[in-house]
Amino acid sequence: TNIVTPFFRYHLKGEGDWQSKEAIVFETGGNRWHSFDQWPPKQAAASKLYFHANGKLAFKKPIVSKSTADEYVSDPSKPVPFTTDITAGWPGHTWMIEDQRLNSTRTDVLVYSTDVLEEDVTIAGPIMANLFVSSTGTDADFFVKLIDVYPGDAKDPEPNPKGVKMGNYQMLVGNEVMRAKYRNDFERPEPLKFNTVTPISFNIWDKFHTFKKGHRIMVQLSLIHI
Repeated sequence: TNIVTPFFRYHLKGEGDWQSKEAIVFETGGNRWHSFDQWPPKQAAASKLYFHANGKLAFKKPIVSKSTADEYVSDPSKPVPFTTDITAGWPGHTWMIEDQRLNSTRTDVLVYSTDVLEEDVTIAGPIMANLFVSSTGTDADFFVKLIDVYPGDAKDPEPNPKGVKMGNYQMLVGNEVMRAKYRNDFERPEPLKFNTVTPISFNIWDKFHTFKKGHRIMVQLSLIHI
């Protein structure tokens, strides 16, 4: 009513008035629409989140050494599922709003979480995942998920026909995958070297989301061997 229809009426039929903006974006978490003259918005400042020992995620840079590396065994015969839905057909789009807690309990998923947020944190723009990995294999698909963890006393939705419980709900905000051999060039694949630390960076694409006070920011990392 307010965006799509006026846009097409103006550009396809020459009717009405369209006040063009660089970006008209919905802020998830805050549940509001915004218009910006540029994207990312001017007020957005670059920030970094770091993995720390013991599953901690923080804006403070950690002291890094070989002993701080997290290690686990990935069994390609038991891959991490992208949905808990059991169906004979294609699962559709509901996996995008599934609770991520099941995967966070697996031993082959690394989970990092901030402390409870003392104030709202809003992200706006592209998200870059920068990993430093080593593997006993020559290739793997690396998955990174950005998750909003609700507080334990979060209210359930109303109405709630499916009985969803929002206490400690792990809501998927963004995810992406990178096949390691294409880390430097999609046209010239390079295998991973055995047990050699290798940087892998890829884009989780643009997000506009507010992690509210009392929530936590979580990152889940997993891989599938090729």
